Order: sequence, then structure tokens, then C-alpha cells
Amino acid sequence: MRRRHQSLFLLIPAAGLLLTGCTVGGTDGGYRAADGPAVSRASATPAPLPSPDDHDHLSTFALDVDTASWDFARRTLAEGRLPDPSTVRPEEFVNSFRQDYDRPGGHGFTVTVDGARTDDADWSLVRVGLATRAAGQEADRPPAALTFVVDVSGSMAEPGRLDLARHSLGVMTDRLRDDDSVAIVAFSDEAETVLPMTRLGEGRDEVHDAIEDLAPTDSTDLGAGVEAGYETAVEGLREGATNRVVLVSDALANDGDTDVGTILERVAHERREHGVTLFGVGVGGDYGDALMERLADRGDGHTAYVSSEAEAREVFSEQLPRHLGLTARDAKAQVAFDPETVEEYRLVGYENRRVADDDFRDDRVDGGETGPGHTVTALYAVRTAPGAEGHLATATVRWLDPDTRAPHEASGEVGADALDGSVWTADRGLRTAATAAYLADALRSGQRDPSLPGAPGLGELSERAGDLAARTEDEDVRELAEAIEAAARLLRPDQARPEPA
Repeated sequence: MRRRHQSLFLLIPAAGLLLTGCTVGGTDGGYRAADGPAVSRASATPAPLPSPDDHDHLSTFALDVDTASWDFARRTLAEGRLPDPSTVRPEEFVNSFRQDYDRPGGHGFTVTVDGARTDDADWSLVRVGLATRAAGQEADRPPAALTFVVDVSGSMAEPGRLDLARHSLGVMTDRLRDDDSVAIVAFSDEAETVLPMTRLGEGRDEVHDAIEDLAPTDSTDLGAGVEAGYETAVEGLREGATNRVVLVSDALANDGDTDVGTILERVAHERREHGVTLFGVGVGGDYGDALMERLADRGDGHTAYVSSEAEAREVFSEQLPRHLGLTARDAKAQVAFDPETVEEYRLVGYENRRVADDDFRDDRVDGGETGPGHTVTALYAVRTAPGAEGHLATATVRWLDPDTRAPHEASGEVGADALDGSVWTADRGLRTAATAAYLADALRSGQRDPSLPGAPGLGELSERAGDLAARTEDEDVRELAEAIEAAARLLRPDQARPEPA
């Protein structure tokens, strides 16, 4: 009898798929069994679709490349506090770490699928890796028209908030080209256009002066800031350019129109009508993570969080410039698990990015935007049938060409024999992704009732992360190890590693 999987999406929110901005698709019919442990291939023709009543083996979602959840959790743990479980989005933990997937030569994606066993003998982790072309020269992208919408409310006067915002915007202004344009809107209990859209070739010093003059005032009317920001962006709209609002705020709305629905609808309207997208940058120890994420989702954009000048340089010198170029529009992914070899699967994260299976090839349904240099990693927990052999799953990503809007797809597949090794002896990328996923799961569940199969105790996970950081000499992995150790002290003091003598 065929096992039904559809209910798993509702029952297990934090256990399998972790991505960074893409989607995958396919069916169980007509797939060739993988010859090796993992196969990555591009396909010019779509994979066959399932019959209309046979969708229980499919997992479909829109791509997302946000990282704010991990950055905010890392800061919170470093301060000796546990993050609110509602702010922990496992896919953002996983997608915060470098992966070395092969990259395509032009627009679109490569798809890589592999996996390994967990410590639970019945379960494995399957990794779906999506990658866009490498980031190229700045001249390769169209000009940008950016409207910086800066929170100058009283809460931003706290050390490390507005100063960091000013530093961040200064870094971005220096990073932009002469043919780019910048406008600045400041908001507290009311909003003001500090600087209209200004071409940097003639006005770079003027932009820097306006940024330095930003000063904290009163309460936070986020609605007024968003309204004024989009009005300014539309007034300065440039044809053929990347038109984007960059919102820098702690996202703590407490004055004026605090109706979230109204704010979200304005963001969605300007995206639909004028193509103005949103990049949300969170700051501050008290941070409205949920609202910032919803704003970015409605604005077809992305979120990041910064708590230091080093992080600001990363976000404004590396992340935001990658979002100014575009390699794919409305990207969605679909993973098709073979019902003959897979008894159960669970997706890690992506709760608010899921798409109906029937909408995978409906190009009217919104997906995610990706630019050059992006990767997306999706982790699935998979329970295979006893003695499973042959084809396990096929992953397909579908996107629209950024210029012509023509649809394209690429696929990759994996066989059951790819799961022979342990996740703890797998390559650096898979081990790091698994470690980040297990930490996110512990922070959501409190470590006493983990939902991700094969979860080690936090003490053991900390040791594994520390060993991986030492082997790879990767600073990001070292920070992950430190975060796990901090979580162990807070959640399970009995599992924390003793302090060195």
C-alpha cells in the first residue's frame, strides 16, 4: 500500500528541508535510477508531471535566501539569552553557511542532490543544493535606484543601533557605482524625505552628508516610514534599473498606523504595480523579526540582521550587491520522492514559503528572486523502505528568465545508495548544514523533544562543531560551534562542555 505523506507538512514543522533561495520539482514516474551516489544534471525539458490525484510524494516551495534568523539567534545566545522559538527559522540557519556547489555559466541554477545517514538508523538527511552563477563584475548588473528608509526613533538611540545603521549605509554608498541612485527617508513619529533620488556620480558626498545627519528622535511610526519610503521610490523610479527600498530598522512599530495588514498591503501593491522590491536590515537587541520577515516576503525581497560593523560590511558590501543583480525571477522548487523507496520524509523549515504542488508550473504564482553568487540548501529527513534500492528522489527548480520571463527548469536526482555513509563523515558542506539544522531544532524544541531524527545532545553537537571548525579553519563554523556551546549552557547545563582549567 502506498503511504500517504501530505499530512507531514503540518505535523512536523522543523525537520527536513533547508534552502537558500530556490526550488525543485519532479514526479515518481519515468525517472531513471541514479547510477552513482548522487547525480546533478541540467534539463532543458520539464520532468514529467504526476497524475492530478497523486501529489502526496511532492514537496514544493518558493526560494528564499534570508539569513536574519541565524544572525539574530547568534547575537542573542552570545548575550546569554535564548532566542524566542518563533524567531528560529531552520532554513535560514542552514543557508547562512558556505556551500561549494558547481555553478552554471549563465542565468538559472545547477542542482546537486546527495545525503547521508543520521544516528537514527531509520533516518537519513538528503541535501538539495541549488546554485546560481558566480558573482561577476559590477558592470554586469543594471543600475540600481535604492531608497534607504532609516528608523530614527527613540529606540534607535541605544548604543549600536543608529550608529551601526549610519555606518552600514555609508559602506553601501561607497560600494555603489556612479550610475546608481540613492534616496533617503527617515522616520520616527513621522516620516521625512531627507534626500530625493540622487545620482551618485554627482552627489555621492551629498548622500554621505545626509546619512551622517541622521539623529534619533521620538517613537516609531513604521507605517509612515514605509509609506514615505515607497512614495519616494516611485517618484525616483528608473526604467531598466533595480528599484529597491532598503529598510533599516529594529521593526518595533508602536505609533501611528500599526496595523500590520495595511503596511503589508502597501509593500505588496508597490511590488506588483511598479516592481519596487524590499531588502530589510534588522538592528538592535530588541528586534521585530517576524514583522521584518513578513515585509520582505510581501516585497519579494530578503532580510538580514547586523549587530556589528563586521556584519554590516558583509551585508552591505556582499549580500545587498548580490541582490542588485538578478539571475532568476519567481523561482520555485519541487522535490519528488519515490514512493517505492521512501516511506516518510520531513522538510526542515520553509513553513511560510510552501507552495501548492499544482502551482509549481503556474508561473502566475509568486516565487523567489535570486541573484549571482547565491546558493540554496534544502535538507530533508528521509525514512527509506527496508532494503531500498535504486531511485530515491528528484529535485527540480523552475524559474523565469529575468529579462524575457521565459520559463526554465533544471533537475538533479539521487539514489538510495547515496545514503551509505554517516552524516558526520560526509563532506564539509553537508556536515555544516546538518549541524546548523540540529541547533535550530534544539532551539525550537527546547532539546527535550527534538523533531529532527538522529539529533545528538547539544554537548556532543558542540564537540562535533568544534572539531569541524578546527579542521576547516572556517570562522563561520567556529561561530556556529560557539553558539551551540552557549545553547547547551542555557538549555541543558548538564550537557555543556566544562570550561577549560
